[in-house]
Amino acid sequence: MCRPATKPSLPGGRSGILVYSSSQSGPYRTRLKNVRSLQCICLEEVAEMMGAIREACASKTASVNLSELLIALTNNIMSRCFIGQKYDTPDGSKNFGELGRKWLTQFTSFCVGDFFPSLGWVDVLTGQIPKFKATLGLLDGFFDQVIAEHKEKMTKKDDIKSEKKDFLDILLQLQETDSLGFELSQDILKAMLVDMSIAASDTTSTTLEWTVAELMRNPKSMEKAQEEVRRVVGDKAEVDEDDVKQMSYLNCVIKETLRLHPPAPLLPRETTSAVKLRGYDIPAKTRVMLNAWAIQRDPELWERPDEFLPDRFEKKDVDFKGQDLYIPFGGGRRGCPGITFGITVAEYALANLLYWFDWKVPKTDATVQDIDMNERYGITVNKKVPLLLQPIPFF
Repeated sequence: MCRPATKPSLPGGRSGILVYSSSQSGPYRTRLKNVRSLQCICLEEVAEMMGAIREACASKTASVNLSELLIALTNNIMSRCFIGQKYDTPDGSKNFGELGRKWLTQFTSFCVGDFFPSLGWVDVLTGQIPKFKATLGLLDGFFDQVIAEHKEKMTKKDDIKSEKKDFLDILLQLQETDSLGFELSQDILKAMLVDMSIAASDTTSTTLEWTVAELMRNPKSMEKAQEEVRRVVGDKAEVDEDDVKQMSYLNCVIKETLRLHPPAPLLPRETTSAVKLRGYDIPAKTRVMLNAWAIQRDPELWERPDEFLPDRFEKKDVDFKGQDLYIPFGGGRRGCPGITFGITVAEYALANLLYWFDWKVPKTDATVQDIDMNERYGITVNKKVPLLLQPIPFF
């Protein structure tokens, strides 16, 4: 059997500078996984989110929109780490957030040409392709400007030594020294920035949203997770990253959430050569969709597959890298290169939410089972209805 080693390009006319095919990215991905180990800035952003929740408590706000808070959190963490500025600030970088959200919406919209390439002209007539290309042009221009600013900063050697380096700074230094052993072109730089600063933030916020929703609907799991978090942290003034490393059950909670709610339930691949599979002849260059959602809920593989049971992972040595039919981030050479980064952010944010606050549904006549768990599909599958909860300060 051939290995479906490449991710498919978009036949519907949505390929461009910021949507690149695997033929471009293939040689780079393995080497660049090591580059993406930039230290997280999540401590500051999580502290800011905790402050916003405390303010809501002080003002006796009935509920907070946790979905919105988590989106803002992950957006700002990712954009600060990768381009050195927040998504939504009054200094002009807000344009990045608006462009990013617009790009995500258009990128995940249905295009006839994606499934019937010969009918791609329909998407041109309906205006979808022209709109997408216009957004690409704006986003492309934005990243050109950001890269130019970072290059200018690099010319001032004293300034860059005194500042914290973001992901783009590191990439530009590698580009300048040619130490990677391959060309890191401007187009590849921009494509990577889109991949990491926009798409990655959506998967992380979605994971956190589903995790809190599942814990609310499963009080015993919530109680066990909070007990672990508060026992490990003790009476310290803050949760630190070393504390989180000791929270094994919290890690099980994240794993179980990703089993039930993989951020990308359908993993697109493209066969590199012809293959015969279960009696079917599959030609080369065929788009193949791996159904991670179905695999991770298969009753032949998982006990009580539709139930939220984090304890199942306590005695099961499974990581996030695509083993034992657990593939929330894909697997193999085409697995998500930002797994460690995203999980680190999710675990740290969740630990803080569980340490500082108890949570309940805002309506007095509502129960945790009334939390809407319907899905909405985009670049990830998130909750259709935002998660509104009432925070109660624990300290």
